[in-house]
Amino acid sequence: MPTLELQHSILRYIQDLNETLHNPETWSDWLPRIGCPVDNNDETVVEVEVFPDRPDLLSHEALAKASRSFLGLEGAGVALGVLDGEIEVNVDSSLGEVRPVIMAAVVRGVDTGSDIEQKNDFIQSLMDHQEKLHLTLGRKRRFASIGVHDLSSLSPPFRVLTVPSSYSFVPLAETEKMSIGQILKSHPKGIEYAYLMDGLAGFPVILDSNDDLLSFPPIINGDHTTVNEDTTDFFIDVTGWDERACEACLLLICLSMAERGGAIESVRVTGFDGRTTNTPRGDERRHRVPDRLIRRILGLEMSSEDLATALMRMGGRLEESRTVTDGPNNSEKWVDCVVGEQEHVISMPRWRSDIMHPIDIVEDIAIGYGYDNLPKELSSVHIDAIPLQSSHLKRRFGESLRACGLQEIQSLTLSNEVDQFELMRWPLGGSKTTIANPITSEHTVLRQYILPSLLRLLAANRHHELPQRVYELGTVVRDARNRNRGAWACAEAGSGFSTAKGIVQGLLRDLGAPTDEIDFVAITPRLGPWINGRGASVSVRGQAVGEFGEIDPLVSYAFGLKSPIHAGEFDLGKLGELIPDPVT
Repeated sequence: MPTLELQHSILRYIQDLNETLHNPETWSDWLPRIGCPVDNNDETVVEVEVFPDRPDLLSHEALAKASRSFLGLEGAGVALGVLDGEIEVNVDSSLGEVRPVIMAAVVRGVDTGSDIEQKNDFIQSLMDHQEKLHLTLGRKRRFASIGVHDLSSLSPPFRVLTVPSSYSFVPLAETEKMSIGQILKSHPKGIEYAYLMDGLAGFPVILDSNDDLLSFPPIINGDHTTVNEDTTDFFIDVTGWDERACEACLLLICLSMAERGGAIESVRVTGFDGRTTNTPRGDERRHRVPDRLIRRILGLEMSSEDLATALMRMGGRLEESRTVTDGPNNSEKWVDCVVGEQEHVISMPRWRSDIMHPIDIVEDIAIGYGYDNLPKELSSVHIDAIPLQSSHLKRRFGESLRACGLQEIQSLTLSNEVDQFELMRWPLGGSKTTIANPITSEHTVLRQYILPSLLRLLAANRHHELPQRVYELGTVVRDARNRNRGAWACAEAGSGFSTAKGIVQGLLRDLGAPTDEIDFVAITPRLGPWINGRGASVSVRGQAVGEFGEIDPLVSYAFGLKSPIHAGEFDLGKLGELIPDPVT
C-alpha cells in the first residue's frame, strides 16, 4: 500500500485557494472512515496509507478535494472543466506496435506557491504523485507513463514517432547528450525500465515543431522541458498500453493542477490509426444501480435524500431515481436493472477508475452513509457454491496433518532460484517462470517447491521455543501452469526419519491409499535436501507422489537453522489421480 506523508502547510495552501479552512485535527477522523488509516498526524505532517483500490487519492490536491466532499464543505464536483484547446499531437503509425495509447492535456495558470519554498514543495509533490501513479495505475510504467513539461519551453504542434537506438538528446538532469542505447544501458532510469523496451526495433519519442525532444516514454523526459519554480503553464503527455489507466493518470494530474487554480485545455490527438480525439474528457461517468442491489447488500431502505448525501460525500451525485422501462423482465444477475423495479442513475467522476461495477458504487454508498449507521443484521444475500473436486483432497490432507499436531501456514508463491534449487539440491520440475522486474532478489521466480518456504519460515522463528511443526497446501508453477502441492516441516529434538515416515503413513491412510500399493524407495544421495540414507520417495501404484526424510544439516545451516528437522513434500495432483475420492 502506498504511504503518503502529507504536509499540512501544502494542504492549508490548497484549501485556502478553494476558500476552505484546513483543520488538521479532522483528518485523523475522516480519513479512516474512507478506508485510509492514519499512521501519524502532528502539527507538521499527516501520514496516511492509501489502499490500491483508491489510486485517485495519491496527492495533496486529490485528498484536499476529497476532504471537502466528505466533510460536506462543497457540493459534488463530478466533472472536470475542460476548455477547447488549439494544440495538436500527431502520432506516427509505427506507434501501433510500440506504445499505442497517446493522450495529452494543457493546464495554464497553476498557482504553485507564493515563495520559493512553496514552489519547490509543489514540484516535489508533483513528482511524488507522478511516481505513485506510475507504480499503481501505470503498473511500473507498463500500462501508463506520465510526462509533465514546462509549456513555455515548447513549440507545438507535437509529433510522436519511433527512432533508432542511435538517436541522442540531453536527458532530464543531465548536461550532455546520450543516445537511447546509452540511456538504456547506463542511465539509472534506463536501466530500471529497459525491460519495457525489449524486442523493439524503434523507440518512441515525442518531438515539438522544432524537433526538440520532450520525452522518451516511458523512460525519461528531455532536459529542456524541465518544470521549474517559474513554471505555471504545463503540457502533460500520457502514453501506454491500457487506455483506462492512461486516461485516469491524465485526469488525476489535471485534477491536481485544477485544485491550484489551473485551467485545463484539451489537446487534439491524431492516433496511430488516423482517428482523432480530444483529450482529456472532463465529463462524468453515469451508472445504473438497481435499488434492489443496495437493499440486498446493505440491508436497509435508503431514501433518495440519504442516498444523495452519501454519494455527495464520496464525490458522486444522484441524478435521478426512476422506474426501469428498458432491460430484462427477470433478474438473472445482481446488477440487472429489471423492468418495473426502481433504479438510481448515479454520476461519478471519470477519474475514479476504481469504479468498474455497480457493486463499487454500493461500497461508496456504504462509506458515505457510514458503516456505523448500517443495521446490525445479517445480509439477506445467500450464495450457493459447489466445492471444487480438488478441495476435498486438500481438506483431507490438511485434516490428517493437523491431527499430527501441525499448524497450517500460507507463504508467498514468489521465491528465488537459490532457495528452490541450489540450497535444496532439487532439479527443475519443468520450465521455471521468472519475474521480469523483481522488487527484491529474494522474489525472482515463481516457486516450483513449497518446502523451501517452510524452511524460511522456521528460520525466521528460530529464536522461539521448539517444537515448531508447520505445513502448507499451496500453488507452485511449472511449465507456466499452476499445480497444487503440499509440504510440511517439523523442527524438534528427538525425532527423525521414523517420525516423518509415520506422518506419511498416516497421511496416505487418511487419503484412502491402498496399503499394498504404496512403496518407499531410498533417495539417491544429495538428490534433494535429505541426509544420506534418511530420505525416501513415495510411490502409489508405481508412480512417484512425493518424498520425505530428515533434512541434511548442511541444508539446514544454509537456511540459518541449527535444530533437527524432518519434512516432506507431495504432489496433490498426482495423489488425486491415483487415490479414488471417497466423497465423490
